[in-house]
Amino acid sequence: MQLVKTERDTLLRPLQTVCGIVERRHTLPILANLVITKSGPSLSFLSTDLELQITTSAECASGTDNGATTVSARKLLDILRALPGGDVSLSLNDKRLTVQSGKSRFGLQTLPAEDFPTLSAAADFGASISIAQRAFRQLLAGVHFAMAQQDIRYYLNGMLLVVEGNQLIAVATDGHRLAFSSTEIEGNYPKQDVIVPRKTVLELQRLLEDIDDPLKIDIAASQIKFTFGPVELISKLVEGKFPDFQRVIPKGYKNHFLIGREELQRSLQRAAILTTDKFKGVRWQIEPGVLKINSSNADQEEASEELEIAYDGDAVDIGFNVTYLLDVLSNTKADMLTISVGDANSSALITIPDNDHFKYVVMPMRI
Repeated sequence: MQLVKTERDTLLRPLQTVCGIVERRHTLPILANLVITKSGPSLSFLSTDLELQITTSAECASGTDNGATTVSARKLLDILRALPGGDVSLSLNDKRLTVQSGKSRFGLQTLPAEDFPTLSAAADFGASISIAQRAFRQLLAGVHFAMAQQDIRYYLNGMLLVVEGNQLIAVATDGHRLAFSSTEIEGNYPKQDVIVPRKTVLELQRLLEDIDDPLKIDIAASQIKFTFGPVELISKLVEGKFPDFQRVIPKGYKNHFLIGREELQRSLQRAAILTTDKFKGVRWQIEPGVLKINSSNADQEEASEELEIAYDGDAVDIGFNVTYLLDVLSNTKADMLTISVGDANSSALITIPDNDHFKYVVMPMRI
């Protein structure tokens, strides 16, 4: 049974979409496969790791028979990538998938599609939100770097997504820093908050494009669904209670200064050269008119930087993990940033001037 005969890139695009979540090692060997389903002119591809599921389709099927099978995602993708451009055909005969292009021919083992475990969509989705792909991608970009990795507090290994009124809010924290990003949406929604797993957030960043095409977000009690273009992504949610981020964001600081993002980033990158993997600390001495940045290591080596700032507040001597500062500077597009500080034992707040949609809190460290 012929499934498809089409240009290689027409097949490669949907395959790359679904193959990102396929794990190399699985307790269930069939999860290393993807499901290929032919229905009329539509050829759909589905992959899952039982927490996250991606489906996409392309109108490129050929032949009159309908059918479905599963084949190794990695092998099929590697074969198509290695083939030169031109027509490629996929056909299914005797439980083998044949890939043919020019004089190249590959026979792959298949497993029955009915044996493939899939995530069933929730029966009842609550909020249904529509937002431009570009806007949601920017929302993720503002917070993704602050998510925890493999933290024992599992609810930190993800991103809090809050819909309330006409606001969509994303928050991420690893206990040492917190990133807050918000955007306006059309409509007026009752408050609903969910924790989206880390892997789902990173996969959305990979798949969403910097375009104004719509993204539909459907939120259920234990599941979230993202639909954009021909792609449908369903993810389980992280159970647990996310920390109250409003209490973490400092209010009422009197000491502020404006600074160029790139200028600060370059100074911190230079100072970071003399920190070590074990100790990433840099010391900030903030005085009227000047910000001094110092770092040192166990070999008695030291770096110092001085930046002129318009500042007439209190003298503050405070330490930070330089990685936490560089993360926010490399993920923020603003030219200027406002930095607000209390004292050596209080968190610093980084914001964008005249913009309430982004806040970044970083805890101090002892130097």
